[in-house]
Amino acid sequence: MSLTKKPVTGMKDILPEEMRIRDYCISVIEKTYESFGFSHIETPCVEHVENLCSNQGGENEKLIFKVLKRGEKLNLETANSENDLVDSGLRYDLTLPLARYYSNNQAVLPQPFKALQMGNVFRAERPQKGRFRQFMQCDIDILGESGNLAEIELILATTTLLSKLGFNGFKVKINDRRILKAMSEYAGFDSERIDEVFVILDKMDKIGIDGVREELVNAGFDSSIVDKYMSLFEGMDSLNNATFKEQLDYLTDKLSGCIEDGVTENLKEIFASVEAAKSADCNLAFDPTLVRGMGYYTGTIYEVEMAELNCSVAGGGRYDKMIGKFTGNDTAACGFSIGFERIITIMLEKGFKIPGESEKIAFLVEKGITGDRMGEIIKEADKLRNDGKVVLVARMNKNKKFQKETLMKQGFEEFKDFYAEALKH
Repeated sequence: MSLTKKPVTGMKDILPEEMRIRDYCISVIEKTYESFGFSHIETPCVEHVENLCSNQGGENEKLIFKVLKRGEKLNLETANSENDLVDSGLRYDLTLPLARYYSNNQAVLPQPFKALQMGNVFRAERPQKGRFRQFMQCDIDILGESGNLAEIELILATTTLLSKLGFNGFKVKINDRRILKAMSEYAGFDSERIDEVFVILDKMDKIGIDGVREELVNAGFDSSIVDKYMSLFEGMDSLNNATFKEQLDYLTDKLSGCIEDGVTENLKEIFASVEAAKSADCNLAFDPTLVRGMGYYTGTIYEVEMAELNCSVAGGGRYDKMIGKFTGNDTAACGFSIGFERIITIMLEKGFKIPGESEKIAFLVEKGITGDRMGEIIKEADKLRNDGKVVLVARMNKNKKFQKETLMKQGFEEFKDFYAEALKH
């Protein structure tokens, strides 16, 4: 029986030309985030299944790759349900593992703690273009900082990174879960069904305000409540190119008695500080329709949107209740995750060239060359390597043209051919 050479469905092999760009991006990410004081950490890719299924991961909890118990603990005969067969699973994101990590190591970590994580996560979803079951995530989080300095630092660090990777003109959309909650309360929605409202509202950029209104009514919500809810967004649209301050002032007035004190002022401070300090070419925008799918967000939320893709390439927010699930004491927490795979996709499509890359030379040696002559060639290659160049020494293929074309995809621009006939002269 022959073995299967293709990767498992939803997984992919990474070819050398893509791997070079991935490695370059990882190095820029590490250097940039470390300059903001973030410390690189690592968590296991396998987590306790009860942690993964704790009603904090939204739809992702339906996509967990669960791991069977091992040895004597795996008893098929006495098992009554899936829970009797599994005890762990592959992580679907990096946030929940970070909360467990912090809870377990808090005593020896600095306060506040600024964490950088990069690693593969796994989701058993339907594969499609640009969407895989195994993919890299890159997160920065600040734990133990309750003030909005956390959001300011996270937004500045992420926008700086994207700028260093060559992106500009992107938009950072910002909202607050407490504003979303206040708007739904103002309209009169049943608090038990707010999540349903948010799922439909999240489609605003695709189906528009009339589409959201129609879906809410079709979902069984009272039309008068829906109209009152929609009037808030229509009022925002009527402000005509209003500043974020004017938009937030409008909502503060409209939502009086529904919104927590200080929420809109908190957002104003974040906007003002980031605008004053940002070095990246990006635009900030208040977006009252921004939802973010994870159920664990408790305050500020944000996303980065790029014209190259019709979706966000980074997102995050504040999740002050998650660590308390482990320790019994709520701890301020805030994070930002970049869509590493989406960014790589854009860079590959643009034909990105790594800046400052060492000159790459390929020595192609005919098979007849051996012994002392081969030693001379390798010595010549070593001399060039000591000069900072990348030198590949390889046997020359019969189809030399194809061999060179393949190497050119890996960044080799200069070729030096060595033929056995040269020994005769």
